[in-house]
Amino acid sequence: MVESERVTIRLPNERIQALQALVDQGRFSTISDAIRAAIDKFVEGEFTPEYIEKITVELPKGNVVSLKELVQDGDSVSVDDAIRNAVREYIRKRVAKSMEELER
Repeated sequence: MVESERVTIRLPNERIQALQALVDQGRFSTISDAIRAAIDKFVEGEFTPEYIEKITVELPKGNVVSLKELVQDGDSVSVDDAIRNAVREYIRKRVAKSMEELER
């Protein structure tokens, strides 16, 4: 088991309600899990190596469902992996197109 420490924070009631709504929707098991996920995302963003630029993309729900289906079908190991593969393919096509234009 990972060693952990207890940290106490105060949040406005509307934030607690929003977190509880995420739990009620089944996105997290507990409010603590939701808070841990938010902290993990924040810390990860703050400590990204300088040579990597992180981009946050918000996708319509239909796209997220399609990405989750790719994971379920075994085409990707995670939604993040599916997005990375799509971005790589897009960039590969754009570079190829640019190279063709340069050769003309």
